[in-house]
Amino acid sequence: MKQLITKIEQAIPALKKYENFIHKWQKAVNLVSKKDIEFLWERHILDSAQVYFYLPVNAKILIDFGSGGGFPALVIAILNKYLKGSLTDIYLIESDIKKCVFLQEVARELNLSVHIVNDRIEKVKDIKADIITARGFASVKDILTYSIPFLQKNTEFLLLKGIQAKQELKNTGFSFNKKLINSCLSGNGYIVYLSEVKKNA
Repeated sequence: MKQLITKIEQAIPALKKYENFIHKWQKAVNLVSKKDIEFLWERHILDSAQVYFYLPVNAKILIDFGSGGGFPALVIAILNKYLKGSLTDIYLIESDIKKCVFLQEVARELNLSVHIVNDRIEKVKDIKADIITARGFASVKDILTYSIPFLQKNTEFLLLKGIQAKQELKNTGFSFNKKLINSCLSGNGYIVYLSEVKKNA
């Protein structure tokens, strides 16, 4: 964890502002579970931050499924800004309008260049992703199914998953190259990296 904090040092003031926004909005909009709010920095913000360092080199377009309170996409957007990353378009897809209002407010206050899409994923069209992210959204099988309209030849996935990750990678109906990266924060957590994703015939 210390190594991660060192890597993101330049972005910490902005991440702390984001953390404060969550505390401020939590009563009006359920952004994180009640049991997690006191562990917000480590369990949500740092957990999301580690994903940034596995982004494909020169990735331009990131789509985040079910963004909720902004994990991991807003954290990635903050790091992309302060660490001068390669991403040019970051799409946060979220069906809950209250959460979208929160995401827009954070993006405005922190001057983040992101696209907040208030819609169900299956209704979103005409975007092709270099990278797709998701955290606490759906099973790997469902994420891959939702991803079909967004796929291009080199689309890759970075999915934050818990202890069930290995099981979820079975019988998805898709072929892919996979790598399970141990979370630097949780012994039971993984970053699931997928590439060369294709739906089975």
